Amino acid sequence: MADEPGHDSSEKPSDFEQNLRARSTWLRLVFMIAIGICHEVARLVGAVVVLLQFLHVLFTGQPNVRLKDTGLSLAQYFYQVAEYLTFNTEVRPFPFDSEWPTPRRQ
Repeated sequence: MADEPGHDSSEKPSDFEQNLRARSTWLRLVFMIAIGICHEVARLVGAVVVLLQFLHVLFTGQPNVRLKDTGLSLAQYFYQVAEYLTFNTEVRPFPFDSEWPTPRRQ
């Protein structure tokens, strides 16, 4: 290969090769997979919250405040996950760099 024209063994690796060898890129992939798994667990919890809230409204006529807060926290967590997975932030969501989000009412 070193005898091929245009290929010199002393050449710097291409940007692609550097990115491919970057430990930080592969470490991020590991975190992305772990956070994706956490997201799926949170989705299941969200489905339970939806069902419980519906049943609560069905029987009482009013939403349960604690379930509303839990749903709002889940929504904020989903947003943090989406930000990280789409490379819009380097701050990893719960359980890594961030605490579980507290509900922020508007």
